[in-house]
Amino acid sequence: MRRRDFVIHSTVASIGGLSMLRCKAADVSGRKEIGLQLYTVRDDMDKDPKGTLKAIADMGYSHVENAGYLEGKYYGMDQTEFMSVLGDLGLKMYSGHTQTGANAPKQTHTMINQWEQTCEDAANIGQETIVLAYLHDFERTSFDDYKNIADLCNKCGEIANSFGVQLAYHNHDFEFIKFDDGIPYDLLLSQVEPTNMNYEIDLYWTRKAGVEALDYFKKYPNRFPLWHVKDMEDGGDNFFTEVGNGVIDWKKYFAEQETSGMKHFYVEQDQCKNHKPLESVKISVDYLKTLDA
Repeated sequence: MRRRDFVIHSTVASIGGLSMLRCKAADVSGRKEIGLQLYTVRDDMDKDPKGTLKAIADMGYSHVENAGYLEGKYYGMDQTEFMSVLGDLGLKMYSGHTQTGANAPKQTHTMINQWEQTCEDAANIGQETIVLAYLHDFERTSFDDYKNIADLCNKCGEIANSFGVQLAYHNHDFEFIKFDDGIPYDLLLSQVEPTNMNYEIDLYWTRKAGVEALDYFKKYPNRFPLWHVKDMEDGGDNFFTEVGNGVIDWKKYFAEQETSGMKHFYVEQDQCKNHKPLESVKISVDYLKTLDA
């Protein structure tokens, strides 16, 4: 049986279809299952990926989300080596980031170039989700641009499903900037079939955009299986800070995790101002361990 067919049949047999993956909320009582988006420690991963992953595991993180999948390799390692490193440390990787590839058309393993291979790699390594992480400025100059993105996501989402993997979309603040024809984030939610794409909601960026994420949870329940847990400093510049050191009310959001359909959440801090990245992610995980469900 071809790998692709095996994935399809085993996925259907074991979970009864992708809908169950989307609708089952995570059991994160006591914040025991805490993930880290590796973009936060990107410089450390570039210098010493194995040592950095060990440090992360030692802090108490149970899973990671990659931001270093490039042309079929994970932080310079092939699948077998990377899976071995994660396994030895007791780390899981449920999701990983990608881009459309429009900024580098010759680069492989993107949504526009060798997407099927990207999906197969994700399935082989045990990912549930591939996340479209960012749209470059030139990809989002008009509402029609977002319509094109929606079309691409429908196409790529169907292909991902055939490998037993889900496509998801990660927001920043620009998706909430209104055009005459509407709000881009709402366009994606309405124009991309739910079976083809779900959402990784970034709770820093929704706040930065002046949007209440809880309203989206209630309007589109079970559509947000992944969260980025990222805090905001109190003050005029809205700079990133460690989770628990900022102004975001995390108890309020975790109280609605089932409404959102959240399965996994990841600490992320785009930039670290007051501490080194590994120190910052330690502060965040220590806070989340004490946060009541």
